[in-house]
Amino acid sequence: MSLLSNIKFGIQRLRGSSHRCDHTDQIHDVTPNSEGCEQCLALGDTWVHLRMCMTCGQVGCCDSSKNKHAHRHADEVGHPIARSKEPGEDWMWCYVDDTLVSEVR
Repeated sequence: MSLLSNIKFGIQRLRGSSHRCDHTDQIHDVTPNSEGCEQCLALGDTWVHLRMCMTCGQVGCCDSSKNKHAHRHADEVGHPIARSKEPGEDWMWCYVDDTLVSEVR
C-alpha cells in the first residue's frame, strides 16, 4: 500500500467505510492453503503481514511487504477480497473497490 492508501485504511478502520464493496458474493468459507506467503516461501523471501484470499484461500503477503503477493493475486486471478491472516484481526479488504468489507452473505 502506498502511504495514502495506508492513511485511508486507518481512517476507514476508525470511522467505518463510506464506500461499499460490490464483490461480497465472492466471499466463501475457505481454508488457508499455507501457513505463510506461498510465493515468498518459494523464493526464500520474507513478508510483513499475511492476507488470505476469500475466494480460494491462497495466502499472500500484504502491500507493506516488498512483493505484495496478495494484491498481485487479486489483480491476476480476479479474486477481489482478502482477509487479514494476522492473529486477532478479522477485517477484510476489497482490492477492486479499495475499501474495507463488511461481510454480507
